[in-house]
Amino acid sequence: MEVMFHSSSFLLPSIPADEASSTKYAIVVLNQKLPRFTPLLWEHAKLRLCADGGANRIYDELPLFFPHEDALLIRNRYKPDVIKGDMDSIRPDVLHFYLSLGTKVIDESHDQDTTDLDKCILYIRDSALKQESCRLQILATGALGGRFDHEAGNLNVLYRYPDTRIILLSDDCLIQLLPKTHRHEIQIQPSLQGPHCGLIPIGTPSAKTTTTGLQWDLTDTEMRFGGLVSTSNMVKGEKITVESDSDLLWTISIKKQDSTTP
Repeated sequence: MEVMFHSSSFLLPSIPADEASSTKYAIVVLNQKLPRFTPLLWEHAKLRLCADGGANRIYDELPLFFPHEDALLIRNRYKPDVIKGDMDSIRPDVLHFYLSLGTKVIDESHDQDTTDLDKCILYIRDSALKQESCRLQILATGALGGRFDHEAGNLNVLYRYPDTRIILLSDDCLIQLLPKTHRHEIQIQPSLQGPHCGLIPIGTPSAKTTTTGLQWDLTDTEMRFGGLVSTSNMVKGEKITVESDSDLLWTISIKKQDSTTP
């Protein structure tokens, strides 16, 4: 079985040289509180999108990360490349501000069958950036917290695009899909992540899941809702391996410290 490698080096202030070529990513900002490491992710992203009301967050909250600088200068510096969604949440003043800066605005209010995150994922997948690197990642901030139906919709996006590396981020944790088609090796950044983690089978049960590197490893273990689910597990080292007959959600906590700020 082919191995898929995972790293959260995008949370590091500087990406190691041996990983720089494989860590190209786009950032999608959703309409929840910005994680403290948003400026860092924004600076290194190849493409920057706001999903509808996510533009309000960039406009209102990014200047708060730089209290000693002029808010207008910050808003000009952190300009989204694209704002896309059904446009029911973005404020008119924010919309007009970014239009004046040349941000591309795509109104898809006619499409009520997909989420704003869906709409942004499709834009990124169809963009020229997709041709630059088959290992492109999409980082979605503000994807967790708030209304549970929004969270469930964002988790569903991971399953809708299993061939695209999508990571949902909040101040507290990240979540990504581990497709059953691969064996997975996950590089842990101990100064930034852990120790708490989990493997969760949403959608279909797992008859056999095997791991290494966890405090409570699994060996051909069955997991399902209504039975065993590997929550509140802990990482022991810097590499985790996972192999399963079912798609799994991997989640790990993100430590609260200054090393993730620019």
